[in-house]
Amino acid sequence: MARTVADVMTRHPAAVEAEQPVSVAAALMRDNDAGAVIVNDNGRMRGIVTDRDIAVRVVADDKGPQTPVREACSASVEAVGPDTSIEQAVQLMRTHAVRRLPVVEDGRAVGMVSIGDLAMERDPDSALADISAAEGNR
Repeated sequence: MARTVADVMTRHPAAVEAEQPVSVAAALMRDNDAGAVIVNDNGRMRGIVTDRDIAVRVVADDKGPQTPVREACSASVEAVGPDTSIEQAVQLMRTHAVRRLPVVEDGRAVGMVSIGDLAMERDPDSALADISAAEGNR
């Protein structure tokens, strides 16, 4: 049974530099079957951008696909280290109402843990775990 975030996280998450256009982030999401991408500033984690961020902060505001990711991302992001316990990650997600936590080591993202990852670990028979395990639901 997994005890730490490192046991359940997605390793080597897709990442984009803050100055790149949101179209690059969207293509990474498509190619990696992911709903979020790490946003870096010179290789160091600056934030996270989700498919919803692009829809709400770019498309809904009638901005184009060349909009820099920094204008769409959430810069204030809760993050954890690889040694963070599963229980601590769950509590952090609850407290801050987030669905994903970047896993950071020395300022660099080394993984991503999602609410679905935790659901599959804690209750593999739950509906959320079933949905999260389905192909195309990352």
